[in-house]
Amino acid sequence: MVDAVGHAIGLVVHPSNPVRESVEVITEVARERGDTVLVREDDSGRAGTGVEAVSTEAFVERADAVISLGGDGTMLGAMRLLAGRPTPVLGVNHGNLGFLVEIPPAGLRTALDRMARGDYTLEPHTCLQVDLDDRKGEVAFNDVVLTADHPLTPISVDVGVNQSERVAFYRCDAVVVCTPTGSTAYNYASGGPIISPTRPCIALTPVAPMSGLSRTVILGDDEVTLEVPADSPSVRFAVDGELTGPVRPPATVRLRLCPDPVNVVRLDIDAYARRRSVKLSLLDLPLRPDQLMDLFPPHLRDRVVELEETAPGAVLGDE
Repeated sequence: MVDAVGHAIGLVVHPSNPVRESVEVITEVARERGDTVLVREDDSGRAGTGVEAVSTEAFVERADAVISLGGDGTMLGAMRLLAGRPTPVLGVNHGNLGFLVEIPPAGLRTALDRMARGDYTLEPHTCLQVDLDDRKGEVAFNDVVLTADHPLTPISVDVGVNQSERVAFYRCDAVVVCTPTGSTAYNYASGGPIISPTRPCIALTPVAPMSGLSRTVILGDDEVTLEVPADSPSVRFAVDGELTGPVRPPATVRLRLCPDPVNVVRLDIDAYARRRSVKLSLLDLPLRPDQLMDLFPPHLRDRVVELEETAPGAVLGDE
C-alpha cells in the first residue's frame, strides 16, 4: 500500500456493533486516494454507503488490504477468510476485550495514513488446519474445542500423533486444541499454559478431566488425530468459537499446524504487547497504576493524569 492509488480496501464488520463512523472515515480517505472500498454482500447492510458489495470470492481476490471493524471474533473471521494469502489485515477495536485488535476507532485515520506510507510491521500468525470427516480444509487461528452435544456430559477422546493409532486419551468435559496465539483464550481459562507466539506448536488441554491425561500436552509440527469412539455421545466442534452441528460418533478430526498463513498489521508492536499483557493480567494479577493507565483510551489519558495530579489516587488508587 505504498505510494500508489487504485487499491481495493476490504471491510469485515461486526455483526451487530455500530461501525458506521469508522466506515465513513475509511471511505473518505479512500476517495481522497482513489481507492475502492469493498464489503461482502452479507455485510453490505451494516457498512452503509460508499462501499461496493461483492461476493466472498471476489472480496478475497480483489482486496489489497483488509480492515476488521469489531472485536477478536470479527478479526479471527477476517483472518480465516484470508488464510494462505499475503493480504495485510488491520484490526480496529469495536468489540470488548480485544487481544488481537490494536487500533481504537479514534486512531483509525492515523493508522490509514501510516499504512499508505508503508510505516507498519506485518505480524505473521500460525493457524491449525482442521479436517473433520467430510469438512476439509477449515482453519482455526485460536483453537478447536471438542465437547459433548449435551452440556455437562463427559466425552472420551483418543489422541494419535503422526499416524500413531493412540498415544493417550482424555475423558473430560471438553478438549481444547490451540495455537500459541490461542493459548491465552479457553486454553488458559482451563488451566493450560501461555505459549510464546514465536513458538510453532500445538497444545492440547482437557477441561474438567476425569481420567486419562489430566495435564496439557504440547506438540511440535505434528499431525494430531482426535478419535471419538462409537459408544460416545454426540459431539460438537467449535472452530475459533463457531460451533459445528452435532456429529455422531465414531468421529475423527485431524489437525496440523500451518506456519504464518496470514499477516496482521502492527503499528506499534511494543505498545500492543504492553496493552495485551495488561489485559491478560486483569484475569488474576494485580496491576500497578502505570499499567492501569494502558487500559484508558488515548483521548482520556491526559484527563486521568490531570485528575491524579490534583487528587492522587482518585482514579488509579494508591500503589
